[in-house]
Amino acid sequence: MKRIVAVALATCFAFCAGVRAQKPPLLPEKDVAALANELSGETAKRNLEGIARFHRQRGSQGFHSAAELVAERLRAYGLSDVAILQFFADGKIFYGTQRSRPAWDAEVGRLYAFQPEIEGTGGASADGKEKWAADNLVWKETLLADFEAEPVVLAEDSESADVTADLVDVGEGTKESDYTGKDVKGKIALASAQPGAVQDLAVGKFGAAGIVSYAQNQKTAWSGENQDAIRWGHLDTFSPNKTFAFMVSLKRARSMRDILARGAKIRLHALVKAGQHPGNYEVVTATIPGVDPKLKDEEIAFSCHLDHQRPGANDNASGCATILEVARTLQKLIGETKLARPARTIRFIFPPEIEGTLAFLNAKNAGLEIWPERDNSTTHLPTQATNHLFFGANLAKRIKAAIHMDMVGGGPETKAVFHVTRGPMSLPSFVHDVAWSFAEWVNEQSDKFAATGDAKYPMVAPEGGKEPLRAEYSAYTMGSDHDVYQDSSFGIPAIYLNDWPDRYIHTNFDTAANIDPTKLKRAAFIGAASGYFLARMNASDFPDVFQAIKTNQYQRTGEALRRASLLSPEESQNVLNEFVRGEERLAISIDSIVPIALRGDETRPPIAQATPPLEALAKSSVVGAGAKPYWKRNLVAKGPLAVFGYDYFADHAKSIGIATPKLLTYEGLWGGGEEYAYEVLNFANGQRNAREIRDAVLAEYGPIPPELVVEYLTALEKIGVVAKVR
Repeated sequence: MKRIVAVALATCFAFCAGVRAQKPPLLPEKDVAALANELSGETAKRNLEGIARFHRQRGSQGFHSAAELVAERLRAYGLSDVAILQFFADGKIFYGTQRSRPAWDAEVGRLYAFQPEIEGTGGASADGKEKWAADNLVWKETLLADFEAEPVVLAEDSESADVTADLVDVGEGTKESDYTGKDVKGKIALASAQPGAVQDLAVGKFGAAGIVSYAQNQKTAWSGENQDAIRWGHLDTFSPNKTFAFMVSLKRARSMRDILARGAKIRLHALVKAGQHPGNYEVVTATIPGVDPKLKDEEIAFSCHLDHQRPGANDNASGCATILEVARTLQKLIGETKLARPARTIRFIFPPEIEGTLAFLNAKNAGLEIWPERDNSTTHLPTQATNHLFFGANLAKRIKAAIHMDMVGGGPETKAVFHVTRGPMSLPSFVHDVAWSFAEWVNEQSDKFAATGDAKYPMVAPEGGKEPLRAEYSAYTMGSDHDVYQDSSFGIPAIYLNDWPDRYIHTNFDTAANIDPTKLKRAAFIGAASGYFLARMNASDFPDVFQAIKTNQYQRTGEALRRASLLSPEESQNVLNEFVRGEERLAISIDSIVPIALRGDETRPPIAQATPPLEALAKSSVVGAGAKPYWKRNLVAKGPLAVFGYDYFADHAKSIGIATPKLLTYEGLWGGGEEYAYEVLNFANGQRNAREIRDAVLAEYGPIPPELVVEYLTALEKIGVVAKVR
C-alpha cells in the first residue's frame, strides 16, 4: 500500500504542476478582469466597520440595526426584492429541528467589586486579607465590567438582577465534586467553564445567585496567550434555572482565585437589566434576478451569518461585508453590461447563524406571507408583511448551490489560514471543484506577485497587505450554516469559505483593525466568480467543468490513498471503495445544474476518464446490494439534529428515556461524535443498510465499531427520525 501511495502522489504532483493555470479558469478573461477590477476590499471593510458597531444577538435591537444597515446598502446598490423577513421566535415554535429561541436584549450589565478605603487613618494589606481596624472604614464600588462599554462581558441569555454577594471559586463548575465543601448558596460562582455548562449545577442544585466565568477560547496554538482576552459567553437558553453571568479575562480570574485561595473574601455587586422576550428571527435577503425564462426560478445563494457579539469583525462581519461587496459588484457590472445577466437568480441571505438559516429554508409559500413549516399545529405569521417577495415553490428546492462565507478577512495578526472547504462525503458535488479552480488561480497570482512583484491579477487592495493568499483545499468540517444547507433534509451543496485558526475568534479582540482588505477582496473574488459561473452555467461549460473535476481529482485521490495506508487491509479497501463511489456521484452532480436533457447528450463521460487509477481502486459491489433492511430518514423535522442552543435528538431521546448513544462521544481518526452523527443520518437515504452506513462514515472519519452505528440508528428510529425500509 505504501508503494501505491508514493506512486499515486508522485503522479498527482507531476500532473498538478503541469496543468497549473496560466489563464483564468472557467470564465472568459474579460469577466474575470471585470470582477478583479471592480471588487473593493476597502468598500467591504467600510461596511464591515459599520456592522461591527452593533451587538448582534438574535432578535435584539442591535441585530435589527445591523439588518437595517445591510438592507439600506443593498437598496443603494440597486438589488431587487430587498426585504427583512421576520420569523416569530418564542421558545415554542419550531423551524424544522430548531426550537426557536426567544429574542434576547440587554440594557445594563455592570459588575462591581467592593474595595475598602480609609478616610483619615488606618490601613490594610493590598490583597484585603488583613482586617481593617479603623472606625472610619467605607466600602467603595469599583467597576470591573460594563456591558455598555464592552458588551462581551455579559453572557447571552442573562436575566435581570441586582445582587450583592461573595464570590466562591468552583473550579470548572461542571461536576458535583467541584462544589464539595463549598457553600455557594446565595453567592456568585467563579467557574472556568462556559456559563451554560455550569448554571444547572451552580444555580439549580446548589443555589448560587449568579456566575462569573473565565471560559477560554477554542483550542489553538495561541490559546491562553493573551490573558486580557474576554470570551463571548452563553447561558442555556432553555434552562429553568434562569440567572446572570459575567465574563472576565484569564488575568482577572487568576487574580481573583489567588485572593480567594489565601482565605480573603471578594464581594461583588451585579446589576443587570436584560432578558428573553418573544421576538423575531430577522433575515435580510435580496436578489439579482435571472434572465432565462426556464431557469430564473433556480437560485444560487450567497450566505453568511449576521449575528455575533460586538465587535465580531472576522466572525462574522467579514462574511457579511464580503457577500455585500459581491452583491454590489455583480449588480454594477451587470447594469453596465460588463457582465451578462445570469440565467439563474442570485440570492443574498443575511440570517442569524444556523437558527435563522433553518427558519428561512423551512419557509414555504402561503399566499403573500412566509409561514414556518414545523411539526406542530401552531402557526404564526411574521409580524412584518413581505408581500413584495414571492417564493413560489418551496425555497430550499429552488436553491441549487450556496456559497457560504464565515470568517474570510483575518489578517496576519489573527494567524488565520484561509480554507475552501469541500462538502461532506454524503453530498459530493462539482461545485467545490468550481470554487477551488478559482481559489487555486488566486493562490498562483498572489504568490507570483508576492515573490516577484509582477502578476496580471494580484488582487491587492491599496489599504491591504501584499502577502500570498495560500488558500487550503480542505475536507469537510462542521460549524456553520453550510451544515444546514448540506444536511440530507435539503441536500444543497455549499461552498464554504472560512478562516481557521483565528486567535481572536469569540473574544473582545476580534476587531476591524485585524481585518485585511486584500483578504476581503480575494475572498470576494473567489465567491463572486464561483457564484456567477454557476448562475450562468450551461451545456457549453460542461467540458471545462469536467476538466476541473479531473484536475482536482488527483489531489483527492492522493488524500484517499494516504488515509487508506493508515488502516487495516479491509478498512483500507473500504476507504477506496467509498472514495470511488463518491467521485462517481460527484461527476453525476453536474446534472443538478445542467441536466442531460439541456446538454443534448445521452451519456456522461465515464469517471475513469478523469483519473485512470480510479478504475482499479474499487473492488466491492455497489451500495444497496447488501442485506436489508435499509435505513431512511423521515422528514418529520428538517435540519441537523444538533442546532443552535437546542439539541433535537437529546430533547426527544430524554422524553422517552433513551440513554445517550456511545457514538455521540466517540473519537475517530479524523472526526468525533458530532461528525459521525451528522453523516450517519445523512447516509440514511434508503439505499444503505447499517453496515454500509458504517462503511461510509468509516471512510470519512475513521474506523468505528459497527454496533455504535446500529445503536445510534436504533435510537433515531425510536424518536421517529429514521425508519427501516424493507
